[in-house]
Amino acid sequence: MLEAGMKAPDFSLPDKEEHVIHLSDFLGKKVVLYFYPKDNTPGCTRQACAFAGSYEKFRAKDVVVIGISKDSTASHRKFAEKYELPFILLSDPELQAIQAYDVWKQKKLYGKVSMGVVRTTYVIDEQGIIEKVMPKVKPDTNAAEILAYLEEGK
Repeated sequence: MLEAGMKAPDFSLPDKEEHVIHLSDFLGKKVVLYFYPKDNTPGCTRQACAFAGSYEKFRAKDVVVIGISKDSTASHRKFAEKYELPFILLSDPELQAIQAYDVWKQKKLYGKVSMGVVRTTYVIDEQGIIEKVMPKVKPDTNAAEILAYLEEGK
């Protein structure tokens, strides 16, 4: 597991418009990087909508919000349009960032074991260093918890 104080792994992933985005593009800004399992599922939709609802507060603090899943860019485009998501969604079907951030784990659901993304959020500082790790976050409270954390650090 990556920990606070470690350098955040850089990545190159396409957004919903097929533009390649690098984490290093945001040096000088604080980044909230959240990993989620799948577009248009109940928990992931609630989490994304909570970030969308708080987006102006993140922007006011000059914080970049990035969501990453292994869904396709087309899936991200539809998801973002359907729920009016104003932040960056990145597609990681090859698990480049998902594995670099150690969120690809064995999961158990109704006794069935499979591999998948464990909902995790990282706060990365202006120098590209992981400032906070939030493993196994709850979709409904994740955005509010991060905003509260950012308020404390003023």
